[in-house]
Amino acid sequence: MHTLALTAAALLTTLAAATPADADPHHAGATRWTHTCTRPAHPDIATCHALRVLGTAATADQQGYGPADLLAAYGLPADGGAGTTVAIVDAYDDPNAEADLGVYRSHYGLPACTTAAGCFHRTDQRGGTRIPRADSAWAGETALDLAMVSAIAPRAHILLVEADSASVSDLGTAVNTAVSLGAKYVSISWGAAESVNSATYDSRYFDHPGVAIAVASGDGGYGVIFPASSPHVTAVGGTSLRQDPSARGWTESVWSTSTTEGAGSGCSTRLPKPTWQTDTGCTRRTVADVAAVADPQTGVAVYQTYGGSGWYTYGGTSAAAPIIAATYALAGAPTAGSRPASFPYAHPAALNDVVTGATATCRPAYLCTAGKGYDGPTGLGTPQGVGAFQG
Repeated sequence: MHTLALTAAALLTTLAAATPADADPHHAGATRWTHTCTRPAHPDIATCHALRVLGTAATADQQGYGPADLLAAYGLPADGGAGTTVAIVDAYDDPNAEADLGVYRSHYGLPACTTAAGCFHRTDQRGGTRIPRADSAWAGETALDLAMVSAIAPRAHILLVEADSASVSDLGTAVNTAVSLGAKYVSISWGAAESVNSATYDSRYFDHPGVAIAVASGDGGYGVIFPASSPHVTAVGGTSLRQDPSARGWTESVWSTSTTEGAGSGCSTRLPKPTWQTDTGCTRRTVADVAAVADPQTGVAVYQTYGGSGWYTYGGTSAAAPIIAATYALAGAPTAGSRPASFPYAHPAALNDVVTGATATCRPAYLCTAGKGYDGPTGLGTPQGVGAFQG
């Protein structure tokens, strides 16, 4: 990873994209970042979980892990994903999505994925062409999601479904559309507070047997959000990922910046525990199931020009969710009627168990503290090949 100079122009661009509530960036050491999306006031309005490090790179020699790093860290095959379609569901439009994706893929030597070639398809939440209004904050989320799916499964087709708004009902409608259009793998990097409507939303939008839906657990540390708390999805927590001299070549710990920022985890107050979860400290659904890199300090490279001006480092569980969705795509199509969220529980040895780090102090401790076996912030662990994601 390379150290980049922060220009005044880049700083102004990044701060302009931040919302008033998020204008004070978080920081750890010399690295500073900001939330790209607003924090909603209404419980049934979602926010994205993308965190953008302040400052752009002057050249393509940018900060952040690229595809080769991520594939090496998680033991995944190169050039995978052929014959699959991974859907990304986000709010609003990123008008530069396809062009920025082209720059990212070209820089890393990945095959082109364009509308003209039939690889990339953008649609509205109804499956039509009434594309919603553009939004520079959510565009960062979209650029991140597209980059991560491309990094992990470069031969996959990508379906981008853009919801009319950030309401859970609009975004949920977009999820249903993605599935109706044939996607067997769906990436969701947004969430909202659990509410009295969560159970209704869950049955209406997220109960799709035979479809792997990977959902970010959130960036608020200990505490649960929806739809990560749905028993029908794979809830994805977050880690700090660094190279080391071990046999694996990489090490991971729970991502936590502060008691209010880090991998989301805990017990749902509204939704039931799926039969494959057997932890005893939570009578309802426990979050998360698995994890991937999310720490902005050990973040990923993204190219963004709508609401941005080039190469950035991104983090948040918004990076982890599309990594896991794409890993499911590498593992092969789930059988009809199966519950892909259960697959990692049948193959825990095929994951990197994360055993260090915590986001808070809680009882029982495993809900916010890493340890041997299952824990809340990282679930059963991170990918070690595709074995944990096969039925």
